[in-house]
Amino acid sequence: MPLSFTREDLVEALGRTGRGDRAAFRDVYDATSAKLLGVCLRILADRQMAEDVLQDTYLTVWNRAATFDPAKASPITWLVTIARNRSIDRLRSGAMARKSTPVEAAFDLADDAPLASDAIETTDEVRRLNLCLDELDEKARGAIRTAFFDGVTYETLAGRHDVPLGTMKSWIRRGLQRLRTCLDR
Repeated sequence: MPLSFTREDLVEALGRTGRGDRAAFRDVYDATSAKLLGVCLRILADRQMAEDVLQDTYLTVWNRAATFDPAKASPITWLVTIARNRSIDRLRSGAMARKSTPVEAAFDLADDAPLASDAIETTDEVRRLNLCLDELDEKARGAIRTAFFDGVTYETLAGRHDVPLGTMKSWIRRGLQRLRTCLDR
């Protein structure tokens, strides 16, 4: 996001987008597209596929902006979640064979603005999230971080930890429940 575009500006722009304001939608796109493309690239490792998924992401944003609730999530978290889920859906669809291009290749594609994760890490919300994550046991914390921050599927995580898929899902589900309880305090 441009430095002059604050969290509150993004909340406002998403609200206006939910009411059909095309100029506000353009603002949301301009402020977040580079970051969301980076999320898609990190998961898909294919620029064309990532651009296609980014387009799907913004179509979803346009159609669902009215459902965004700033009390439940920060705007960038909401947007990154949509991009992440769309990217994982594309991987699961078998529509692509993952290329062997290293993730580091995506660094050349990103703009020189601070990463979204760096920008939001200064907020109280993220500090609280990190404190609550630290309260989780190591296996749940690691699985949640890897699944949600690195875009790794539950199936891949289960394979990495040599546990059944159901076990991995249970670790993450219980971890997320404890995380929610901690964040609600």
